[in-house]
Amino acid sequence: MENTAAAKINELYQAQRAFFKSGTSLDPKWRKARLKEFLAAMEKWEKPLCDALWTDLHKSYKEAYLTEISLVKGEIRTAIKNVRRWSRRECKLSSMAVLPGRSYIVKEPLGTALIVSPWNYPVQLLLSPLVGAMAAGCNAVLKPSPYVPNVSRVIEQMIADTFVPEYITVVQGNREVNRQLFDLRWDMIFFTGSPALAHEVMAAAAKNLTPVVLELGGKSPCIVDKDADIRLAARRIAWGKTLNSGQTCIAPDYILIHSSVKEAFVREFARQVQLLHGEDVQQDEHYVRMVSDKAFNRVNSYLSEGKVIYGGTVNASERYIQPTLLADVPLDSKVMTEEIFGPVFPVIELDDNGGTSFQEKVISFVTEREKPLAFYYFGSEKAAWKVIGRTSSGGACINDTIMHITNPHIPFGGVGNSGMGSYHHKLSLDAFSHRRAVVASPTWIDMPFKYQPFRLFSISKKLL
Repeated sequence: MENTAAAKINELYQAQRAFFKSGTSLDPKWRKARLKEFLAAMEKWEKPLCDALWTDLHKSYKEAYLTEISLVKGEIRTAIKNVRRWSRRECKLSSMAVLPGRSYIVKEPLGTALIVSPWNYPVQLLLSPLVGAMAAGCNAVLKPSPYVPNVSRVIEQMIADTFVPEYITVVQGNREVNRQLFDLRWDMIFFTGSPALAHEVMAAAAKNLTPVVLELGGKSPCIVDKDADIRLAARRIAWGKTLNSGQTCIAPDYILIHSSVKEAFVREFARQVQLLHGEDVQQDEHYVRMVSDKAFNRVNSYLSEGKVIYGGTVNASERYIQPTLLADVPLDSKVMTEEIFGPVFPVIELDDNGGTSFQEKVISFVTEREKPLAFYYFGSEKAAWKVIGRTSSGGACINDTIMHITNPHIPFGGVGNSGMGSYHHKLSLDAFSHRRAVVASPTWIDMPFKYQPFRLFSISKKLL
């Protein structure tokens, strides 16, 4: 992927800032019209996008549609339906100090936004935030990942075919381009990627006090208690781990399992993988490959850090790694300290011995580590709520994986090392908006209490 020239980036940046200052995007009717154009573009470019996802990631049309295209379309449709209502000023209750004045919250767009996305869900994670920017009245520069060059190229063509560059545009390139972009003064930066790169993003944003939304990742734990439905747990965990071949920011990263059900789980996990992907997973059209040789080599190296108890087959020429369970993994190994981002799954046994319950050991294990983006618990709902209440994560599922991202009515975002800020549905508009407080005071009366020398102070004190 060829880098966009530095001079071109500066030219686009200046044009975008001038466009926002013109006030064109402030009208909700105008925003709604552009969102309709966006939806039409998603229809028109659906096949090229899906073809590119197959080329770059071996992602089947069905998986591409379900995990990428449909989610973006859903966000656009929701924004079209609600953008005028979401954008209205809100009348709020006034305190005694303000009466008889009226109080409002006005939602104003932050301005020119930079949206930087990763390669694992390159359509969804770039274009879903764009919906929020457009609905809020911002304009945006989009920076897709160079690791999926075909997808990035099609997105650039789609955006150029749909919008004028001073409103929405795409720049391409590697981390040198990222650094040039981060050096510019944006009104908002929306970044999805690794915690390591997020440190650079936040440091750059701090120079200009630029607000950021950081959607990161981390090691999301998957808990299997002794009273879990093993068949259902294995099926849902196998699905969540093999979706996109584990290259999902909210993929279950490691398993904490009650020792009494470990063997049964391993057998059932193997069976469920076969039910999902066939006896030869490598031949399944729905099984995604590692995005690059570098990613393949990194994930493949984890196989030597524990005992393979299921899977373990790899093919470097195809960047294929079979879903794999590892046991006897040292807690200080890379597979237990780095986000795996692949179909390798460490299994760690815990029990109720030593006077400490399984749940307490889980709580201790999770809270001693960085806060993850997701948390998954399989077992009784009562126990799940107890453990959720004592831990922290961006989101969570009880007796399921991944599914919290599919509900647009609840926030999606991280906490601590897994990110900050959230989006989806109205929260996407809120992420790119400033909630401006406005008090409108009447002119027909001028209350004397606020003025020096503060007459009737004893009455004011009681009222306030």
